[in-house]
Amino acid sequence: MTNAPFYQRGLHRFAVILACCVVFLISAGALVTSTGSGLSVPDWPLSYGSLNPPNWWTISTVRAEHGHRLIAGTVAMMTVLLAVWVGVREERRWVRRLAYLAVAAVLTQALLGGLTVLFFLPTPISVSHAALAEIFLCLTVTLALVTSRWWRAAERERPALAGSPELFRAARLTAILVFAQILLGAVMRHSGAGLAIPDFPLVFGGLFPPHLDFGIAVHYAHRLGAVVVTVAIVVTLIRSRRIGAGGAGLRLLGIALAILVAIQISLGGAVVLTGKATLPNTVHVATGATLLATAVLTTLASWRLGGRRDERLPDGVLVPPQRATAQPNTAGGA
Repeated sequence: MTNAPFYQRGLHRFAVILACCVVFLISAGALVTSTGSGLSVPDWPLSYGSLNPPNWWTISTVRAEHGHRLIAGTVAMMTVLLAVWVGVREERRWVRRLAYLAVAAVLTQALLGGLTVLFFLPTPISVSHAALAEIFLCLTVTLALVTSRWWRAAERERPALAGSPELFRAARLTAILVFAQILLGAVMRHSGAGLAIPDFPLVFGGLFPPHLDFGIAVHYAHRLGAVVVTVAIVVTLIRSRRIGAGGAGLRLLGIALAILVAIQISLGGAVVLTGKATLPNTVHVATGATLLATAVLTTLASWRLGGRRDERLPDGVLVPPQRATAQPNTAGGA
């Protein structure tokens, strides 16, 4: 008998590939914004009246926008395929519902993408498009984790991780703060406030802006948010180092969060100092998505390994309270 009798290797690997493709899709969308290519293809759902216009790759702005659409279409088809696969092979109802929700999210995302073109890039729709992309990423990352062999076998590791409830709370807060920071960054990008404060790390040569308007306020709030996220990640890292045996994966996730936030802050500074050059601007968005995905993985993994004791798991397994001493089995059977 295996530790994870319902583990589907192919399904899990496909879910992992899909999650990676979603990060790539978000990166492609960031390239569209970074290069100002959002209206280079003026119609939707077709591109210049065609599914695939001739020689579209020869014009950089059209290549960015139409390429983004092709990647989005591929990801949408992969999401539908995953949902069908999950619906046929997965016995856990909540996982099936999660897969169906991912399909709804990617289809809504496509609609929002079309509306941004048809209504000439209005900020509310563009920000909503960016926000839903991150939510969709969280859904696919969750599906990748919960279909893994590790998730199905992790129940037996709970007693060894007495420190994981504290880690769960820190990781959960970190994930929420990273998502809020990404939303704030989306507002800044799509409202044209990326260079509202032209220097870094100082603010107009000091620590506080001498005056405020909408652009400066959003930009400054985004910088303050980076400080808050960094503090939350440091706390998560410290707590991940304190958990017991069997928590090596969680410790690695904590280290990954710390490395990613350091890279992200450096990229944010590069965006300002280079006048929003395409490469740091695009990689900044991609790294933010990767940071969110890592925070979600840390939250879910710490929860699975005892982060919330005495509660019913999504797959219906009741976690018993901790006992001071184990009771010997003298009956010879259950």
